[in-house]
Amino acid sequence: MTRPVPLLALLAGLSAGLSACAETPAPEAPAEPVYIGSNAAAMGGDLHGFIVTMEGGREAEDMDAYVECVVAGYALEKKQGFARKVRTYVRQEGGVWIADAVYTISPTLPRGLKTIDAEVAVADCAERGIPTV
Repeated sequence: MTRPVPLLALLAGLSAGLSACAETPAPEAPAEPVYIGSNAAAMGGDLHGFIVTMEGGREAEDMDAYVECVVAGYALEKKQGFARKVRTYVRQEGGVWIADAVYTISPTLPRGLKTIDAEVAVADCAERGIPTV
């Protein structure tokens, strides 16, 4: 014959189980980005390639912002006012974000949706503390 479990014992067991769940540590907040550096290379015509690396950050969105800042700074160094994104591949290896990007750099606003006004972007990057080159 089975004996009924007293209600108090049942509640105590449930309470212990719930308190164990509450003790689970909260996930770590994302680390602030550490901007490692970038390399740029002319690819012919108005195409330019960029390899940009960063540690920490919140997913790929911080990496995208860093790439745009690097491209904008590079465009101004080349005495060009605008850039247009062609493609960007982003991957993470051992906590380091790596972007391989290609942009067109030009003196006039290019056609397309993913364009950058270099002067505006560099000013925005400075406000946000993101290096441009």
